[in-house]
Amino acid sequence: MAKFFKYFPNTSYTLDELNAEVVKNILVKVSFEKEFRDNSVLYYEYFVGEGDTPDIVAHKIYGSSDWHWIILLLNEMLHPQFDWPLDSKSILKYIDKKYQSQEYANNSTEGAGTTWAQSNTKEYFLIEKKKNERLDQEISIEKFSISSNVYANTTTTTSNYTLSDGTPISIETTKESISYFNYEIENNENKRSIKILKPDFLPAVEEELQRILR
Repeated sequence: MAKFFKYFPNTSYTLDELNAEVVKNILVKVSFEKEFRDNSVLYYEYFVGEGDTPDIVAHKIYGSSDWHWIILLLNEMLHPQFDWPLDSKSILKYIDKKYQSQEYANNSTEGAGTTWAQSNTKEYFLIEKKKNERLDQEISIEKFSISSNVYANTTTTTSNYTLSDGTPISIETTKESISYFNYEIENNENKRSIKILKPDFLPAVEEELQRILR
């Protein structure tokens, strides 16, 4: 992020009573305003592929890895190591390590964390699907978090009613659960859709950053 930090103001850092150095004040916080991040005219969606890193994506889009900080800021990724989606091998290692601790598994051998994460349920859900039977068209899907007791006593049901205009409506109630393993996998996959600032706006953003930090 050398290109990013070069705009930061200098500050004096005291080493001891006799020595001090002038360094970049990296504690200065910079972020895009919400109105900017929500303006779809300025960006397009990008799917982070296997092996993609902020540097690689910046080089693909902008022709230089120096611009990777814009990608991170636009997507509010304050901790790239954790906020950026992991590749397939890394996410498996992460899951195994995370759930190997004594809190989650009985031993710390390789694979113990993964086995525990696959075998234990993180959350239970009740799902209601509303459908217009006349048009054979789905109206809505609602998903509610429920307790294990409610889950155990829930069965698949379908109820029907008719609106005042005669439209027949059906509501199908089902249930599902998610393991800790699948939760981590899904959470990682959900990070793959990111925003990319359109190249045309790059000079203006850099100029504004310089103005703010000047």
